[in-house]
Amino acid sequence: MRIPDLRRKIIYTAAMLAIFRVGSFVPVPGVNAAALAEQLGIDGGNIFGFLNLFTGGALARFTIFALGVSPYITASIVLNLLTIVIPKLEELSKEGPEGRKVIEQYTRYATVLLAFIQAFATTMMARSWGVTQVPGFFGLALIMLTLVAGTMLLMWLGEKITEKGIGNGVSLLIFMGIVSEMPGNVINSIQAARLGAVSVFSLILYLVLSVVVIAAVVLVVQGQRRIPVQYAKRVVGRRVYGGQSTHIPLKVNQAGVIPVIFASSVLTFPLTLTQFVPALSFINKWFEYGSFGYNLVFVILVIFFTYFYTAVTFNPVEVANNMKKNGGYIPGLRPGRPTAEYLDRVLTRITLPGAIFLAIIAVLPFLVAAITRVPTNLLYFGGTGILIMVGVALETMQQIEAHLLLRHYEGFLK
Repeated sequence: MRIPDLRRKIIYTAAMLAIFRVGSFVPVPGVNAAALAEQLGIDGGNIFGFLNLFTGGALARFTIFALGVSPYITASIVLNLLTIVIPKLEELSKEGPEGRKVIEQYTRYATVLLAFIQAFATTMMARSWGVTQVPGFFGLALIMLTLVAGTMLLMWLGEKITEKGIGNGVSLLIFMGIVSEMPGNVINSIQAARLGAVSVFSLILYLVLSVVVIAAVVLVVQGQRRIPVQYAKRVVGRRVYGGQSTHIPLKVNQAGVIPVIFASSVLTFPLTLTQFVPALSFINKWFEYGSFGYNLVFVILVIFFTYFYTAVTFNPVEVANNMKKNGGYIPGLRPGRPTAEYLDRVLTRITLPGAIFLAIIAVLPFLVAAITRVPTNLLYFGGTGILIMVGVALETMQQIEAHLLLRHYEGFLK
């Protein structure tokens, strides 16, 4: 807090997160939130309970942030995938900051479209259940516009946190939503133990498993393979440059918690629509939340997005070319293409255990529920929630650490 720049970033981030929490209690006009939450069965351990966790309880209270950042995440995934398919978007992605700004603008437009689709489906569902107080056109239009505006405000908050604050804005919003639900979840678990619905031994076993999972998440997220790099000496005038040894840190989990967030958003979007559109009920039959089909698709999506996001964020060819330009090389390998192939091969191999670990953690609540016999509606912050919380906390801490080290401080943990 003694560093003015870092202090401003932390205070700014805290202020944006405070706005998010305040908005999570501002109700959407014209809807009986309690009746809607009962119809959705949020406390019953279904897909809406999972979505409610990400929104920090906003869905259960049906506030302006009820849709959360799910439309924005889904739009980001779609644009990233289209960047590979559409040559024009691929050119924009290679144009640097200006090209990325155009893609970000397209992402915002796609977010508005997806938010309108979800808001329309939600509004029609609320109307069919008779929980809307003004079921006319203007009343329903007001509900839709409020939900879409709330999602766009969340998107803006996330972008501003990333730009002017500390950490990834969207990830921090999801982190705050999960953390805010934890106290109530703990209280519900204790009450369930008092009523005899859950044994005390099961809760203790779940607590032990949670600690083990947190330790494992930290171990994998922080784990890295260091590739040694040697820089040749260069004489420029009277000065000698290079000659030092360093390394390239390739993380076991290069993508962080992003694959789990992406997979959750992609999987929950069609499952949510099935609740609103009866014609799509066959999807819910085969991929009901917590079923074998749901977990299988979830695992496949997590592994896919781990490799996909790693490929997007780390380009072996670009790294190899930069090393070659600066006179660097990996001992035993020629600069250029052999170096790029070696980095790609190593990254592919170490990403596999990281992807499998993420997939296991993603479906962990259902495994833990089977072992400890604790109902899944009490394990919402297990597995995916723990992974996101720990991953985002570590990422934010590393950014703070980088600011401290940049100014020659000892660091955050020292």
